[in-house]
Amino acid sequence: MKEQRRDRLRLEISREASRLFWEQGVDATSGDQIAEAVGLSTRTIWRHFRSKESCAEPIVSRGVAWEMRTLRGWPADLSLEEHFSAEASRFHREADPVEIADNALAMRMIRLADTEPPLRTAWLMACDQVEREMAGIIAKRLDLPADDLQVRLHAAAASGALRVLNEHIGAALLDGEDPAQFADAAERVASAVRRATGGAVGDPVAAASGRV
Repeated sequence: MKEQRRDRLRLEISREASRLFWEQGVDATSGDQIAEAVGLSTRTIWRHFRSKESCAEPIVSRGVAWEMRTLRGWPADLSLEEHFSAEASRFHREADPVEIADNALAMRMIRLADTEPPLRTAWLMACDQVEREMAGIIAKRLDLPADDLQVRLHAAAASGALRVLNEHIGAALLDGEDPAQFADAAERVASAVRRATGGAVGDPVAAASGRV
């Protein structure tokens, strides 16, 4: 429970810091301002984060949270496209306003990372974690060890594809593109993973193989 409270507090700090970064810029935002926005002491901020820029990390990680949650729950008997399409429909039916707001804020931070190296570091750290988790997911799917070279190559390619796709869609939406153009974003993610792995990842697992 203590860890959960810590994570919730870090996320709340991250929300306010990210909002300030977007509204007034990273350089113009101070630790004192972040603390005031959250209603905490500046000392408390520094107990949870090593720098003001690192305050964006929890929100940035939310930018890929849905994709990773969906991948972790991928049933053996469904293709990646079928699973992502079904989960996207579920997400839209059961949309959590807080998660939607966090995703929008993450999109802004990822875009801001183009010109703010410390935020770029936060985004790349999140992508590195995606790659590590992706290796475990792919290894289970292919019935191979997580440290198998082919698994690691697939994970690196798939996570790279997710990074580029997130950056591309986010930038387009923030530049005013019609959101309807990206109604198939979930299917694009599934297709990107399949293409990035040369088709090795994407199909259902054959029941006869005994894999789960």
